[in-house]
Amino acid sequence: MDTNTPLLNLRTIEPGDYDELAALMNLVFEDVGGAWPRMTIMDLIHQFPDGQICIEDSGKIVGAALTIKVDYNRFSLNHTYTDIINEQNVIQHQANGDALYGLDVFVHPDYRGLRLGRRLYDARKELCRNTNLKAILAGGRIPGYHKVADHLSVLEYIEKVKRKELHDPILSFQQSNDFDVKRLMKHYLPEDTKSCGYATLLEWDNVFYDEVAPSILDSEKTMVRLGIVQWQMRMMVSVDDLIDQAEFFVSSLSGYQSDFALFPEFFNAPLMGLWPEQSSVEAIRLLSGFSEEIKQRFSQLAVTYNINIISGSMPVMKDGRLYNIAYLLHRDGCIDEQYKIHITPHEQRDWVIDGGDKVKVFETDAGRIGILICYDAEFPELGRMLSEQGVQIMFVPFWTDTKNGYLRVRLCAQARAIENECYVAIGGSVGNLPRVNNVDIQYAQSAVFSPSDIYFPHDATITEASPNTEMIIFADVELDKLKYLNTEGSVTNLRHRRLDLYGGFTLSKQK
Repeated sequence: MDTNTPLLNLRTIEPGDYDELAALMNLVFEDVGGAWPRMTIMDLIHQFPDGQICIEDSGKIVGAALTIKVDYNRFSLNHTYTDIINEQNVIQHQANGDALYGLDVFVHPDYRGLRLGRRLYDARKELCRNTNLKAILAGGRIPGYHKVADHLSVLEYIEKVKRKELHDPILSFQQSNDFDVKRLMKHYLPEDTKSCGYATLLEWDNVFYDEVAPSILDSEKTMVRLGIVQWQMRMMVSVDDLIDQAEFFVSSLSGYQSDFALFPEFFNAPLMGLWPEQSSVEAIRLLSGFSEEIKQRFSQLAVTYNINIISGSMPVMKDGRLYNIAYLLHRDGCIDEQYKIHITPHEQRDWVIDGGDKVKVFETDAGRIGILICYDAEFPELGRMLSEQGVQIMFVPFWTDTKNGYLRVRLCAQARAIENECYVAIGGSVGNLPRVNNVDIQYAQSAVFSPSDIYFPHDATITEASPNTEMIIFADVELDKLKYLNTEGSVTNLRHRRLDLYGGFTLSKQK
């Protein structure tokens, strides 16, 4: 290659490329038989044209990737090279296969170091995603093994390559491109003396694979719009007064096609002003008498305005005990509930509230969500329990009276987004309630947080409200980005958990 900057072009291979392609294969694969016959390459192009990709520099082919479709259940098990290409050099392509099989990737020696192999692999991954295939499989040679075969077993060699104590020109490259070693295959290519006949079965999983392509009505949403009500506490004289104010915000959020509306913790506290002469313990229990009616009327709003509502939280009496419960009012009329788990000293002392004992993920028509009420967001164990149930969005309705209390919620919510690779929306209340003891002042700045990686905003904050101002905010969150993050992020917190050291939460503990 000369010193000029290459003019690279990635395209599919055409029949007229055979002579140039064969010359490159002879150069790269001199030790294992060189180029395939013209008939084999022509058959590949005819049967699966999109799977045959090359990179050219100013019209000259300098790298290529050859690929077929196979049945995943068959070729994720042990097999040999002749199961893929028989003795007559006929490729065993399966047009209805549910996985890609990487035959070869090769780059001209003069062009190594330009990461052309990575480009070819990225093109394969994109093909796998676009055609909704389960995975990419490949039989990977380990041509560096013969150098150490006299004192290392093949498994020891693979482990040392994985730990970067040794370098293998193929296995090291495959692992750097997110392929995992699934099994060792003996006698894969007996004439491959450099690999001593061994090969690794490599696999890259398509996290976007849908086993059954859904109808348009059943398809999973990938772009979800969150709406948050930064609610102002004001004097109210009836439940109708409260619902009228709430309906204004629900209608506004629905008008902007929001999938969710989040209200703050204890958003119905203004109704406690109806009993200024009562103690705080008595007033909160009187307030709980409105909760069932408010829940049902919010459910009607959810259906009427076609929006899922997280109704902040409300005090609820059950079996003689008072709980702090958030309701999820689905737009199809279903209702779910989440108890607050950790009760603050203020709630215990002034209101005598008890805590719940279970957190769960709720399936909605716009993703898998969890609800952590205010103080609960400050306990990482709860967020991890939700993440192990596949949560995509956590909602945190909160009530804080001071900025330092608010910052505890905000900073912990951001941590939950990062460590659990999900979105977190927080929504609080502003204003003052002079006639209500223990809920007299408010401080809030509602926001939506993302994980912190290249797929997301530089400060991991998608949107935030103005502090202490009644308003609504919106955020569009892309659920697909969470899948990319989980497998290809700069760091992958969930995948790198040391379960051998600190274990994990099991769903059985939640039952």
